Amino acid sequence: MTTKIVVVSAGLSVPSSTKLLADKLGEAVERAVGARGQEVEVQHVELRPLAHALADHLLTGFATGELAQSIDAVRHADGLVVVTPVFSASYSGLFKTFFDVLDNGMLDGVPVVIAATAGTARHSLVLDHALRPLFAYLRAVVVPTGVFAASEDFGAATGGTDDGALDKRVERAAGELAALLGAGSATAPAARRRSVAAGFAAPTPFEQLLREAGGSSVR
Repeated sequence: MTTKIVVVSAGLSVPSSTKLLADKLGEAVERAVGARGQEVEVQHVELRPLAHALADHLLTGFATGELAQSIDAVRHADGLVVVTPVFSASYSGLFKTFFDVLDNGMLDGVPVVIAATAGTARHSLVLDHALRPLFAYLRAVVVPTGVFAASEDFGAATGGTDDGALDKRVERAAGELAALLGAGSATAPAARRRSVAAGFAAPTPFEQLLREAGGSSVR
């Protein structure tokens, strides 16, 4: 069975350091899961193009088009990587809105790597005071290593002084996610969600349920 990873990034600029970090993490997770002999599929969900659809969803309660496809991808994911820019010392509103519109229980037991970007390292505590509590509330399983990247972490290409520390954090977090996905119980939530969805697609007729419960025919 293919392990499905969804990388959710909420960068607003183009190009975006948030997207750059999301790409790094996605590639590292693909390598780490593949090294364990598992087939892996990594799908990227960028929230910037979905901003209007997310606002509409808040007003109508319905997801359409690419937003519906993105939510469905998260519903069927075995693991997530989530990356947000830091605004006002917390995750961005766009990032929070996406997770606000997910169905209750969708992330139950799902392994998650949390990550954030900002201009300076002074915002690094956002991982523990904002992101970790959010995903604990959503009953996801957050890996021990969170990944924070300030501008200087990206090296000369972005005017920084990359010393390799970011890559080490990325690889560590990816390895922790792969370890959770490799445990038998870690993929159970996604499998259960797929099973439930299949059940709703082909429900058992009510008359059959009555016959099985009562042991007699229903006329």
